Amino acid sequence: MLKESSKKEQFGIIGMHCVSCALTIEQTLKKIPGVKNATVNFTSEKVLIEHENVPADELIKAVEKTGYKLIEENGKNHEGHGERISISDELRHGEHDHHKLLKETEINSLKKKFLIGAVLSILVLIFSFPDYLAAISGMNTGLPDSFRFLILFILTTPVEFWVGVQFWKGVLIGLKNFRANMDTLVVLGTGAAYFYSLFVTLTALSGGNLSVGSLKLDTYFDVAAIVTTLVILGKYLEAKAKGSASEAIKKLLKLQAKTAHVIHEGGHEMDMPIEEAKIGDIILVRPGEKIPVDGIIIEGNSAIDESMVTGESMPIDKKTGDEVIGATINKTGAFKFKATKVGKETFLAQIVKMVEEAQGSKAPIQKYADKITGYFVPIVLGIAIISFVVWIIFAPSAPPGGGLTFALINAVAVLVVACPCALGLATPTAIMVGTGKAAEHGIIIRDAEALELAGKIDTVVLDKTGTLTKGEPAVTDILSIDKDKNKIITLAASLEKLSEHPIARAVVSYAASLSSRSSHPLDTAIYKQAQELKTQFYEVKNFIAHPGKGIEAELLIDANYQKMYLGNVSLIEENGVSLPKELENQINNLESEGKTLLFLANSQNLLGVIAVADTLKERAAEAIQLLQNLGLEVWLITGDNERTAEAIAKKLGIVNIMARVLPQQKSEKVKELQLQARKVAMIGDGINDAPALTQADVGIAIGTGTDIAIESADITLVSGDPMGIYEAIKLSRRTLMTIKQNLFWAYIYNIILIPVAAGILWPFFGILLNPILAGGAMAFSSVSVVLNSLRLKRLDLHK
Repeated sequence: MLKESSKKEQFGIIGMHCVSCALTIEQTLKKIPGVKNATVNFTSEKVLIEHENVPADELIKAVEKTGYKLIEENGKNHEGHGERISISDELRHGEHDHHKLLKETEINSLKKKFLIGAVLSILVLIFSFPDYLAAISGMNTGLPDSFRFLILFILTTPVEFWVGVQFWKGVLIGLKNFRANMDTLVVLGTGAAYFYSLFVTLTALSGGNLSVGSLKLDTYFDVAAIVTTLVILGKYLEAKAKGSASEAIKKLLKLQAKTAHVIHEGGHEMDMPIEEAKIGDIILVRPGEKIPVDGIIIEGNSAIDESMVTGESMPIDKKTGDEVIGATINKTGAFKFKATKVGKETFLAQIVKMVEEAQGSKAPIQKYADKITGYFVPIVLGIAIISFVVWIIFAPSAPPGGGLTFALINAVAVLVVACPCALGLATPTAIMVGTGKAAEHGIIIRDAEALELAGKIDTVVLDKTGTLTKGEPAVTDILSIDKDKNKIITLAASLEKLSEHPIARAVVSYAASLSSRSSHPLDTAIYKQAQELKTQFYEVKNFIAHPGKGIEAELLIDANYQKMYLGNVSLIEENGVSLPKELENQINNLESEGKTLLFLANSQNLLGVIAVADTLKERAAEAIQLLQNLGLEVWLITGDNERTAEAIAKKLGIVNIMARVLPQQKSEKVKELQLQARKVAMIGDGINDAPALTQADVGIAIGTGTDIAIESADITLVSGDPMGIYEAIKLSRRTLMTIKQNLFWAYIYNIILIPVAAGILWPFFGILLNPILAGGAMAFSSVSVVLNSLRLKRLDLHK
């Protein structure tokens, strides 16, 4: 957790061309006093800055000095607008998202430059090989070399310095920061071909001799033009593909309602934009409409489609007192609700924020790629220089054109083919698609590290109540020593009425709540039994809760306060009360059915036993089976005794059980598994199990609705469906696999093609890598990595 003085802010970045640019921005920001951490995501072109109240202007100015530009996302003063605009407003309307508009402008610019560059490059190619043109068309232009070279120069110059201007700007920024980057490789490669060709052109126009011994000077404008155009094509395809990687957030934002029907004093209705809705407003929602903001129903009932946040396709019945989530869809009845959260505080806004932060974070595996990239460009420059020198000296049998041409071609090919874009895209593109895919299924992943670690999990520890069960226990049996069941339930309800525990609510409901029913399947039987009871709660004092065991208090009975205990068998035995033998068989039978037993006792004797059952969630057993099919070792952890735990485990197909575990002991149990060199995922409710969730390698909070504590775990399952556990781990594994695939192909591409470009195959097989082909291969490698990551969007998590 962050300290109160720390905060996280996200900014858009303009001007990045490669991973080296991202590293430069990161290092610059980290040097600013008060900045604790900065993580640049090259794919999304955003930076997440953790700092201690450093002014935004100071961050922006520091980055501007390096040649890049930060765009505020929490609040900004855009040139020409003269007003501060909230990012929540921009996201809500889908309008005036400055970074998005600039990105769209950049994509359109890249497309325009590619098309113009492609036309000019084709012309350059035609004039570069007039003999081939004559052979194909049967026409001989008869142009002298000097005039042909001049035409090539005129056609190539706009490609080199207009189409490829971003690379030249990038080099200047790199020089300013004493850092070589991807732009350096492109500019050195195409620039060497261009200026060498310019020298030859000027020599020809001045009437100079183009033959130096056996060396026939020729131009390589085609290399400069076509390579620049191909690299721009790669950049255009990257930009388009990276936009697709963040479609999950765009889909969520599009779900938001635009207006709200607010009921004012006097009962009249007024439509207003949702950004004007305030906490406490009474809002009407009609069938088929989207719920504008978060709130609580105060009148009416309906079925609501919450699939946009939970991933569940079936509508959920809602009634007075239930919470509703903004942007979900009202399917049937009309209702009124009171707004409790608006703007950036809504559940959807929090999800969007967390997904964006996760997409902007770095996985541990990416740190190795970043470290290698930092050394990569200088090494490539060294290889290019060595290749040039070696082939200048040792190229007696070089192809027509001589050693200088041969050396130049190889050096340019090395510089062009080695652009490390694929390495920089390998991890963040997979992270973006993976976290976006998860969000679509109601799985909120806090950061990239959690996503990577979840893919390495080999052991899953599942809390029982609320995770595998519905968390809605109900009283099923009452055992009484003196046969007075009414007295037993009345005493128990008197003790439990001060508790909010689900079991306590079940006991109180059984005893007193005769006028309402819930959706619990046992309610009909409970209702009939409860009608027969005439209850009157007793006054309570000195109430004490014993976590994981039960409660004790003094009840006012017949004008005297009597000490009472209600809890598990450990609680009453610790207080000197033993179980009567005549109840042993009945107790064993109830425990064997997986029911939780509450023992009621006074200071001397056991008075009765109350059996409570919590039904399993529909797909819990299926989820356990699928987890085991993944090769995971599954453990059930519960505070119940061994017999009850075994009964539940048997129904679920779980072999490994940890019973009689108190809440404060769960983290120790997780640690014991970790000491056996296991990678452990702990799944709990996200609040009571917080220490165990923190101790685990990956903590997964499972719950429903807007009450879920998203901040309590690494991964949050919004719907509460146990199948989400399987889906989260499966997706994490597949994402990690995709990252490894991307890194493998990016490394292999460079390891194989750099030596080939340097000419290592020429002495043995007569094979050279033309710089034009090198440019195409470089662009293809980057795009292939992005496309491989996008395959995650088609992953079926239900199989």
